[in-house]
Amino acid sequence: MIRRTPRHAAVTNSATTDTSPADSVGRLRVATYNIHKGVRGMGPGKRLEIHNLGMGVQALDADLVFLQEVRLFHHREARQFERTWFGWPEQGQAEFLAPEGYEVAYRTNAVTRHGEHGNALLSRYPIGDVGHHDVSDHRFEQRGLLHVPVQWQGTEVHAVVAHLGLIHGSRVRQVQRLAAFIEDHVPHGAPLVVAGDFNDWGERLDEPMQAGGLRRASLPGARRSLPTFPSRVPVFSLDRIYTRGLRCVDMKVPRGPAWARMSDHLPLLAELVLES
Repeated sequence: MIRRTPRHAAVTNSATTDTSPADSVGRLRVATYNIHKGVRGMGPGKRLEIHNLGMGVQALDADLVFLQEVRLFHHREARQFERTWFGWPEQGQAEFLAPEGYEVAYRTNAVTRHGEHGNALLSRYPIGDVGHHDVSDHRFEQRGLLHVPVQWQGTEVHAVVAHLGLIHGSRVRQVQRLAAFIEDHVPHGAPLVVAGDFNDWGERLDEPMQAGGLRRASLPGARRSLPTFPSRVPVFSLDRIYTRGLRCVDMKVPRGPAWARMSDHLPLLAELVLES
C-alpha cells in the first residue's frame, strides 16, 4: 500500500513539539514510544492512527526508535478499516512506520484471537542478529524482550526493547529475568540501552534496574522524570530509557494536541554519549 498524506498533521510548529536533532557527532538519539497498536478510541469512535504515527516517528528523527504494542497483523481491525480513507497498511506496522533507509527488527510478544502484537526497533544504523526472550510472568499477560545489536559509528551498541507487566511483583521478576538475559547475551562492557514501557506507576523499579547495572536516563540535574502518560495530561513516567556505558546529555517529551491524539502514551527522546 502506498502511504498517503494523513489529513491530520502529526506535528506542529509549537515549541512543545520540538524534536530537533542533535547537532554534535557522537550523540546517539534514542526514542521510545508505545503506539497503542496504531488505533485509538472505542466503538463507533474508534479511529486508525497508524498513518499519523508514521509522520510522528519520522519527525522524531531518532537513530534508534524503541516501539511497543506494534502489530504485524490483526484480521478484524484490517477488515474494519479496509474502506476508510487511508486503510489498514498491507505491511506490518513496524515496517510501515520505519522512515526510508531504516532497518527494522520485530518480534511478537502476544497472540490474540484476531492477531498479535509485540516490540520493534527501527534503526538508522546496521543491525545484527535479532533475539527474543519471553519474560511472561503469568498466562494473562504475554511479555517479551527484543534484543538487537546495532553498529553505531564503529561501536556495537546493544538495544533491548521492553514492555513490562501490569502487576508490580511481575515487573520485579521481569527485571530479574532481564538482568539474567543481559548477563547471558550481552558482552560485558558493551554499551547497552534498555527502553520501553515499564508500567512502573509507583516509581519502584530504578533500584532493581541499578542492581542489574542499568542507570535510568534523565536530564542532567533534574529532580523528577519527564511524564509520558496519559498523553493528554501526562502525569506518570511509565516510558523510560536505561543505559549502561552511555550517559544522557539531553531529554525531552514532545507535547501538543497531535501527539496526544496518536497514542495514550507520549514518546520519550534522549540524546546519549559514550561514557569516557
